[in-house]
Amino acid sequence: MAILAVELHPLAHNVMCANDSLSVDLIDGRTITVPVSWSPALSNAKQSQRENWGLLGDGEGIHWPEIDEDLSVSFLLAGTH
Repeated sequence: MAILAVELHPLAHNVMCANDSLSVDLIDGRTITVPVSWSPALSNAKQSQRENWGLLGDGEGIHWPEIDEDLSVSFLLAGTH
């Protein structure tokens, strides 16, 4: 029996950063929520800096230019920090 290997390539399309949580909406309908403490740079950032983000590539990652922080969707999905 053959098994079809499906390559998963999750992409972000929206980011929301609250006081203690980071939520990332994926284009497939899922939302990832992780503690802001996973990123010391985000933990120490002002809310205005957290709200100033951009997507990397097609949504493989998120970049916060004012604090020079990058997080990949794969990192967030892996659940390790």
